[in-house]
Amino acid sequence: MKPIRVAIVGCGRISDLHEIGYHGRQDAIIAAVCDTNKSRAQHQARSWGVEKVYTDYQQVLDDQEIDVVELLTPHHLHCSMTVQAAQAGKHISVQKPMALSAAEADEMIFSANKAGVLLRVYETMVYYSPVVKAREMIDAGEIGSVRAVRMHINTGSGTSWEVPLSAWAWRFNEKLCGGGPLVFDHGHHLFSAGYYLGGPVERVYAWIEHTPVREAAGLVNIDAPAMIMFQYKAPHCFGQLDIEYTPKMHIDSLYYCDDDRIEVIGEKGIIFINRYTAKTVDLPPLMVFKDGKTTSIPVDGEEWHDSFTATTIDFIEKLKTGGQPRLDGPTGKAVLQFSLAALQSAATGREVRPDDVK
Repeated sequence: MKPIRVAIVGCGRISDLHEIGYHGRQDAIIAAVCDTNKSRAQHQARSWGVEKVYTDYQQVLDDQEIDVVELLTPHHLHCSMTVQAAQAGKHISVQKPMALSAAEADEMIFSANKAGVLLRVYETMVYYSPVVKAREMIDAGEIGSVRAVRMHINTGSGTSWEVPLSAWAWRFNEKLCGGGPLVFDHGHHLFSAGYYLGGPVERVYAWIEHTPVREAAGLVNIDAPAMIMFQYKAPHCFGQLDIEYTPKMHIDSLYYCDDDRIEVIGEKGIIFINRYTAKTVDLPPLMVFKDGKTTSIPVDGEEWHDSFTATTIDFIEKLKTGGQPRLDGPTGKAVLQFSLAALQSAATGREVRPDDVK
């Protein structure tokens, strides 16, 4: 059978982690790379053993051998590039967040449905093995009905994973990013996990402060500290997400120094997810408190890159079987509305319902 042929569009730092899920596969291969920076595209092509190098997205869309585009581009380009890909008959994997507005998400979903192609949002936390196992435990009733989901992010320093300025400077421009680098960008991992673990959200109330920081790009505003509270549509179930900017804190990480942790409190017990991109607390990645004792739950794949591999593998399988990924278009839109509700609440000082976000 002919392999699925994928084009990686956007060869920035994160593309290295997207590539690893294709290692050794015969059923899906990276057939082309595309980046407006030719030298960057050529470098990744050499590293990955890819022959086709494009600098114009239209060249990718015109290539009849390409079945799938993975869009690793700035957020403001996601909608237009997704619509173009759908019109060209390509399946689409678009980096989180899928768009800048719910209206853009609707346009992307409509275009994919009309063309009969698969659209999924590439977000890794819902494929991270401790989170996946936690969801399985919830579904099995191991902690009873969920009463709260508590999530946490704080930044740090100490990584040797170099990210060039060009890869992140645009994230401080809200017209390009859609929101700040911590709440809207990295925070999307937690919004996705919160939705995955607790279900649809009824209402959100948030406070987001901004901390001025001098970076190589100049004086920028970091969207932290922040506190986001929400109520699930499920009865008697609430959640919170706190975000802190703590660059003086040394954090052990192979990648970004972000301390991400989650607690899921049920009627009968508590699930603890103790790490994601970085390692802080000296505890197992996944634990459960139940029947008066705390137990470590064994999981495979506790590093951040493992979640990228799992995300890619699932997309390949769904392309082959016709199934739906965890973050299909409608689910991706719901998570987007959840995150945008937090931004709107902080801006207006009022409660916002995600379903009302346009």
